[in-house]
Amino acid sequence: MSARADDAVPAVKAKISPGRVRAIGLLTAFATLALDQANKLWLIFGYDIAAHQPVRLTPFFDVVFLKNPGISYSLLTTNSAFGRWALLAIALVATACLALWLWRTRLALTGFGLGLIIGGALGNAADRLAYGYVADFYHFHVGSFSWYVFNLADVAICAGVGLLVFEGLTEKPRDR
Repeated sequence: MSARADDAVPAVKAKISPGRVRAIGLLTAFATLALDQANKLWLIFGYDIAAHQPVRLTPFFDVVFLKNPGISYSLLTTNSAFGRWALLAIALVATACLALWLWRTRLALTGFGLGLIIGGALGNAADRLAYGYVADFYHFHVGSFSWYVFNLADVAICAGVGLLVFEGLTEKPRDR
């Protein structure tokens, strides 16, 4: 019995039981949500970032407090109750679709990436539910160039999407 080298599945892409993948995804989502909300609560209420902003950590990175009533890059900005609930509903429907994907996948990296996205989406949804906006804090800038202001949930969502793209680009067609 000889195994061909190209038949080996790297550990990071290993197919494991659906229960384990779900556990990876759900634990990642819970940890992401908890870290995001703890960070936001501390910055808003513990440190009182609104009274201390901007906090210049480096010449190109500040901590500020921005109330984002829209979605990424302040798109779909809304100040009405209907708009707030509509954005919350969209986030929950998207999260439900991602949870269904998590429920069906057998790849650990997919489960981890989906967990990051789900946790980040729920973190921002919790803000919208509690405050009517998403709390953003971290601001990169260089000279007159200013990157958008983001939070840990946004970082998790981007990292999760990056993992899914990486996996999609490196996965063999027969492993899909």
